Amino acid sequence: MKHYRPIDIARELNISTSALRHYESWGIIPPPERAANQYRLYTNEHLAYFRCLRAMIPGFGFPLTAKVLRAVQNGDVDKAFWLVSGEQAQLYNEKTVAEQTLALLRNPDLSPIEGKKLKSHMTIGEAATLTEVPPSAIRHWEKEGLIHPGRHPENGYRLFTPMHIRQILLIRTMRRTVYFLENIKKVVHALEHHNVEEAQKMTEQALSTLHQRNRDQFWGIQKLMALCHEVGLIKEEWKNFYF
Repeated sequence: MKHYRPIDIARELNISTSALRHYESWGIIPPPERAANQYRLYTNEHLAYFRCLRAMIPGFGFPLTAKVLRAVQNGDVDKAFWLVSGEQAQLYNEKTVAEQTLALLRNPDLSPIEGKKLKSHMTIGEAATLTEVPPSAIRHWEKEGLIHPGRHPENGYRLFTPMHIRQILLIRTMRRTVYFLENIKKVVHALEHHNVEEAQKMTEQALSTLHQRNRDQFWGIQKLMALCHEVGLIKEEWKNFYF
């Protein structure tokens, strides 16, 4: 059986040997055997784990990647695959929202919610349902100064207009693609004053970020399949489809 030194794997993945030890101590990588001198003896299986870990992090993030690799260690390939599928479904949903937001910015006459004619004023519950954003998040964004809904003159309840719905969709898109608060505030306020050029630009950038994450996810999935083949969790004949 071929063995690898920690430095060999670290050099290939452009990380430190201490990072390899951390991954092992966190239970993400199976513990290797030790030589007589107590040096770690990494195998092809360990190399596949490390390659998969490093490939999946850009597209799926560290927490989910760790859950996936622990599932693989437990022999639960279905759990691993469903975790990945759930993250892909969420990314697709975010891409759909970003495209919808961009279409709204390019054509202000479109309804913010396809197939629905919006009322001139809506409650926070109606705004939350339409945008699929929790009321708590909308209240938080108001507190941060991102949106400024009106108030009912009699009961003081928040009132949201179609413009606010556009703002909420825009905030949702940019928050999910790691934009800083002050940048989001600037764009949302520009939209409030009918200056859509900057909002369009940032939404296009957000969409580009989502496209890159999608590509990163497929690269990670390829390495996940390679790992599952290495540890014997997928059929031998599947190998030709992925490697």
